[in-house]
Amino acid sequence: MFGNLFEEEEEDGFSSTSSKGRAAKGGDEPPPPRGRSNLCGIKNQGGTCYLNSLLQTLLFTPEFREELFSLGADELGCLEDKDKPEAKVRVIPLELQRLFARLLLVDQQSASTAGLTDSFGWNSSEGTNQHDVQELNRILFSALEHSLVGTSGSTFIHRLYHGTTVNSIVCKDCGNVSQRQEDFLDLTVCVCGVSSLEEALWNMFVEEELFEGNNLYRCAQCNRLVTAAKSAKLRKLPPFMTMSLLRFSFDFAKFERYKETGRYSFPLTINLRPFCEQTDGEDSDYTYELFSVIIHKGGCYGGHYHAYIRDIDELGQWEPPEEDCKPKTQKKVKEEVKEVCEPKLQEDDPLSVLTAVIAQESSKSVLLDQLGQKLMDKIGSSWSKKFRKHYGPIGKFLQSHNEVFLLVSNGTRVALKTNPPSPVTEPPGPAEPTTNSDPSAAPESGGSEPQLGPNQKPESKPEQQGSHWFDLNDSAVTSIRESDIEKQFQGKESAYMLFYRKTQLHRPREALNNPQYKIPSHLIQMAQEENIKLQQMREVFEASNNTVELHLHLAPSYKLENGALQTVHKESNGSTTLSFDRRKTVGDLRLAIYQMQELWEGDMALTVAKSLPAGLHLYNTLTDDSVSVYSAGIYTNTDLFVWNGREVCGATVQTGAEWEPVLLTVVRPFLGEDVEQEVEDGVECKESKGDFENGGPGLKKEARGFAGGSTLGEVKEALGEPKESLLCQEHKGGKRKEQEAGEGGGASGWRVFPPDDMQRTLKELSLKDGDALLVLEPQSFDSSVFTLNGDVVTVTTPSDCRWLQVEFRPQVTGEDGEKEEERKKIKVPATGNMLLSEVKQRAVEELQLQEQTAGAQFCLRQVDCTGKLLPPVCEELSVRDAGVRLMTTLTLCPGNGPRASQLFLHFTVGTVPSAGMELDIIVEKTCTVKECLKAMLDAVGLDGTCWHLRRLDWCEEVGEPLMEEDASLSELKISNGETLVVTEGHLPPKGFLKMSVWLYRDLKNVVSDFNHTDNGPAEEQMLEVVTAGETHGRSPPLCGGHTAELRSVGQVEISDEATLEDLKTQVLTLPALQDVCVPTTGFMRVWQLEGRRLARILRGLQVTLRKLKLTSGSDICVQQLLKEEDLGLKEVLLNIKMGVPGERCYYPPEEMVWDASHDSSPRSLRTCLAAHYGLSPDALLLAKHQPDKHIWEEISNWTQQVSKKKKKKKADSLLGAPFHLKDGDTIGIKNLLIDNNRGFITLEDEQGQQRLREQAEQRRKGGQAAASDVSGPQKKTEQAKSRKPEVALSINVGVFR
Repeated sequence: MFGNLFEEEEEDGFSSTSSKGRAAKGGDEPPPPRGRSNLCGIKNQGGTCYLNSLLQTLLFTPEFREELFSLGADELGCLEDKDKPEAKVRVIPLELQRLFARLLLVDQQSASTAGLTDSFGWNSSEGTNQHDVQELNRILFSALEHSLVGTSGSTFIHRLYHGTTVNSIVCKDCGNVSQRQEDFLDLTVCVCGVSSLEEALWNMFVEEELFEGNNLYRCAQCNRLVTAAKSAKLRKLPPFMTMSLLRFSFDFAKFERYKETGRYSFPLTINLRPFCEQTDGEDSDYTYELFSVIIHKGGCYGGHYHAYIRDIDELGQWEPPEEDCKPKTQKKVKEEVKEVCEPKLQEDDPLSVLTAVIAQESSKSVLLDQLGQKLMDKIGSSWSKKFRKHYGPIGKFLQSHNEVFLLVSNGTRVALKTNPPSPVTEPPGPAEPTTNSDPSAAPESGGSEPQLGPNQKPESKPEQQGSHWFDLNDSAVTSIRESDIEKQFQGKESAYMLFYRKTQLHRPREALNNPQYKIPSHLIQMAQEENIKLQQMREVFEASNNTVELHLHLAPSYKLENGALQTVHKESNGSTTLSFDRRKTVGDLRLAIYQMQELWEGDMALTVAKSLPAGLHLYNTLTDDSVSVYSAGIYTNTDLFVWNGREVCGATVQTGAEWEPVLLTVVRPFLGEDVEQEVEDGVECKESKGDFENGGPGLKKEARGFAGGSTLGEVKEALGEPKESLLCQEHKGGKRKEQEAGEGGGASGWRVFPPDDMQRTLKELSLKDGDALLVLEPQSFDSSVFTLNGDVVTVTTPSDCRWLQVEFRPQVTGEDGEKEEERKKIKVPATGNMLLSEVKQRAVEELQLQEQTAGAQFCLRQVDCTGKLLPPVCEELSVRDAGVRLMTTLTLCPGNGPRASQLFLHFTVGTVPSAGMELDIIVEKTCTVKECLKAMLDAVGLDGTCWHLRRLDWCEEVGEPLMEEDASLSELKISNGETLVVTEGHLPPKGFLKMSVWLYRDLKNVVSDFNHTDNGPAEEQMLEVVTAGETHGRSPPLCGGHTAELRSVGQVEISDEATLEDLKTQVLTLPALQDVCVPTTGFMRVWQLEGRRLARILRGLQVTLRKLKLTSGSDICVQQLLKEEDLGLKEVLLNIKMGVPGERCYYPPEEMVWDASHDSSPRSLRTCLAAHYGLSPDALLLAKHQPDKHIWEEISNWTQQVSKKKKKKKADSLLGAPFHLKDGDTIGIKNLLIDNNRGFITLEDEQGQQRLREQAEQRRKGGQAAASDVSGPQKKTEQAKSRKPEVALSINVGVFR
């Protein structure tokens, strides 16, 4: 159900065309042809595998297919006319015809359902939603029946699929029979507690249910309660019988859904005579044979669908599955070797998992759009769920590991670079007409058979009876055996829908192996034109895709230096680009280079080269002129070195991987007069790149390259060092040593190479590019910088660099200039072993703060890259142990620093803290949550026990409470510098939600049932409500002021498994609402509050609070209604205001429900408003109010961007960008027939804009914003993410009656 795995990630720079094997040609790659089965799959749009499985089943139902093709343009219309308002075009059957024709006739691996889903009225997001295939089966057939009203095909769904059952109740006293007939499209059969399909049908249509004891039946003829028997029978059998298996059930003990995975068998042929009302017919009248099984893999909340289908007309080319073609002994040996040799899979390592997935395939490669499914099969979890957070999209992961993975077959498959697919097993691509991986080689008789076109008939060959079963899994189509169906009787991957056909239905001989049978001529012509276009695209792509770009490096432009080839002239790169056909031979390539270099004399050797940090290095030389460039391993961007094969500029060149040059950083002492300048340079580089990469203070560095096969003694000789000199490598030993080498410690350690290492090569010593090599002469130890202790040399940082800068930052109010004057900086001499308390003491003394602030406490704090103060450092630790680097800045701030056993925490009371507004506290790590809470309450002067602590979640909002009050902070893994929120109220019970309830009161028209009584609490909390579309503030009477207030009425505690109806019922039991009387809960509207804004209306009386995403601590608001309301998922409640003609104000607002389920365009809203006011839609001008900005955004028909993928215009939707209409938004309306003023801005809006400008000016000048700024809470509310509503499956059909 995951579709093309890379479709959504190509925008991030990952292309499905191999960047190594060929020159990338952009997005012009044609779709690959059909595979060996000669059948076409269907592309997954992201979550449409349920649709693909059903469509393939209908396609391989010949009678359904032919009935559909029998409908002509005279009845269905023409797709080209669908945008004409007067034309009646039946789009759904026309698109289904086109899709079926493409699946049967067009030579492509998979077809797209985009046109069909567009005809359903689905938007782009619908393709990623998962739905139930049984539900789709009913909805699709209903849509087709409605689409075909008035045509000759209006009854074909009914004729093929509709059957009849009859329910009978027989009175045991008088024998009276009461019957009721019911039609069915499919039979829903039980799975729970049943072992087979026959048993389930027996329970449904043979077993009788007795009405006796306390459960008697009232007989109409006896006119009294009697004993009776109830039974059901099949009265009319359809030609095609669909069985829907009830795999999903609900556990009322655990209150959760689950999937029945037990064994449930079903026959390939079934006789329904025992279950029918009339049983006197022939056996053939009741016998059905299985021809399709739709399989569901996964759980009850998601998974993947695919179908096992029997190819009745034998349109495909069935071959025995690969496993069946191998001898049994070979399989057994392979399994034993796999058990012994296959390493244990590391499921937390994506590289290991993907490598194992690809390696286990027989072809050593995997289709890109199947990689996600195979990954889930391997580890039981998807990439997005397990790895995406840490490793990013899978496309980028493969791209960043191009040394392991390789895209082959024109980018349709991914293989391992160390084990590319063999010529026999790799499927052919557009650029490779045969299965031979060498494009220049002709097909041989021993190779696999050539691909068949969609209109070609395969050669007849003996096949087993009952073959022609295929697994149609989105784009992939593979042959299976009939016996494989038994594997789907049980497990997480099991049968979900069964399709049977009567054995009486025989196919004519001319339909066999004939995909064009009964397809209209215009569709055949359309398919032929598409095939011609595809063939042309493949020919062009094959020619361009077989061209590789080679980089030629000519020997006269290079010299051998530092173990590698360097260009003679530094300003030139010394390479020439050559475009060459990779199907030609190496001899042809050599000849082409000869023709380019007319002055070349003597032999010419072509050697594969690679540019390394040390320079250009040579590997293998191309010696066989008869092989193709592709077979020789030459890909695009390959470097070739052109030389005589022996020497370059008189110097012998060593080739091969063992002689790869290594670029080392040679470090020497530098203690001259310019040490200070050198130190400054070293400090700057070291802070950006790490320990001693650039030599470090007191050291100078030089990059030198050496051949990897050179010994360490040869390196010393090449450096011109005397024999008594020492060569040292950075010491990477124990943890303690690593700390000593850190920048905070002021010293670094180096290990001296022993004499035996002088005869070992750089490769043997595992030296790699960038490694540092310290060269010391004996007299170097005379200075205080270098100390030899055994085989370890310690390099001590010069005293010039042993300091910390301390900046005093007092809490001063005033202008910026005054603050700058108050800040003081001082350099304090420091070492890595110095305690931070000593650093602070020296800074206080040198800044003379003891006299100015007698008795004041100070602490040291680090500053991050944004200038934000970090938590105070523990002064009991040394500079090194606290992780403070020398030559950095610490800030001296008022306050105490924590000890090693304490935590420094931020906290706030009630709400999410604003930047810089948190309070600070220091507590022991061992103190409990309850003790920490008490300390925080004491710090702010609050009393009582009705408080609890909450953490901030990942998006810096108030998160889950700390439930374990007796647990210590260290046990809960609360870290230094974390922010906690002190929240009012007791801790909610586990599994229960505690929510504050507010009452919506309209000050203009307070509903009598919700009158404020004097019986409530003495102190009542009031808030003025801000709806989504209203400006906070008082308004003139006619200017649209929607003045209302919220009154707190208490709190409710309720289970998160309770429904919205339960919540409404419990709210009505609050004492403050005891006088409220509503007929049903439908007369009450519940809003969710965010800040002071009515954010969204809660919908669905039977939806649980968990599904409504309500959490403990949420605020809800109840509003009484004058009429019952049950809003749908896409019904939007809007506040509409009609402008007063000639004036800059509005009439009082009204509420209107706009149904956007079928059409969410501006035209739909305008039509709805026109019907509400009784005006013409063309006379209305609309705008949405944005209260935070005090502006109006005019709503008109606009043109959105064209999708780069689908190359078509998206549907205009007011629910999406840029308007995002939601509940409570205000829509302003102008009647242009009587109002010439097209502006929507009111005087109040102008005043609001002026306030915003003044506030912005104050912030620009550094002043503090006014405390009464109303845009603050509104802006904060807008930052909350809007949740995507759940949408039910539906298909929109036009009216054709």
